[in-house]
Amino acid sequence: MGLANLSNIAIFQALTDKMRWHQARQGVLAENIANADTPGYIESDLTPYSFGDAMQSMATVTTAATNPTHFSVSSGGSDGFGSKSSANYEVTPSGNAVSLEEESMKVAANDIDYQTVTALYTRSIRLIRTALGRTA
Repeated sequence: MGLANLSNIAIFQALTDKMRWHQARQGVLAENIANADTPGYIESDLTPYSFGDAMQSMATVTTAATNPTHFSVSSGGSDGFGSKSSANYEVTPSGNAVSLEEESMKVAANDIDYQTVTALYTRSIRLIRTALGRTA
């Protein structure tokens, strides 16, 4: 297997999806901050990404029911990240529910999580290269 086929490995697919989720979330958080003074604007966020759900939806295990005691494994999951409105209790008289402090903390946490996932992805590639005897 060449390194070009890493996208076929479930864990690399999940890490790639997690990076995409963080990128999409960064856009949603930036939109919240940009609309901090927009009357009636209600902040939104993405539904949290779950590695467990991602790995379960990528399961490719199948069994043959050649015996009544055999079983089959199937999985299904939703694709996409989904957006949800946040329940913020701090609403201005104009109806705006964006807290710049909270959004800034979410942006910083999202950035740290994104860096963690990219570092894990990069180190995993290095580990595979080392196992294959490639150092470059």
